[in-house]
Amino acid sequence: MQIQFNTDESVDGREALGRHAEEVVQRVLGRFSDEVTRVEIHLSDVNGQKVGENDKRCLMEARVAGRQPVAVTDQANTLHQAIDGAAQKLKRSLDSTLGKLGEHKRTPPIPSSDDES
Repeated sequence: MQIQFNTDESVDGREALGRHAEEVVQRVLGRFSDEVTRVEIHLSDVNGQKVGENDKRCLMEARVAGRQPVAVTDQANTLHQAIDGAAQKLKRSLDSTLGKLGEHKRTPPIPSSDDES
């Protein structure tokens, strides 16, 4: 699973945040590494240099092999919190999406009435 990290110009501490984001993604989403080819992380400060509540935003997008991308966002008071929140949301979304695919694969086809003769 490849991890791509991006920030806007208003985000400070890019290298430390990048390490934190990679650690969180590996810890929270590591079990999906067979299905997820890439996770893109985009960090931004919603209102720039102004101080505000829940103004740090993290968008995470998972590229699932053979499927449409799954994207989530989280806003929090700090970028670390936004990263953690987005990772948890993405985990739940992937659980749901990939869980449904797994159920579909495991469920045997229902025999038609023609098969019963």
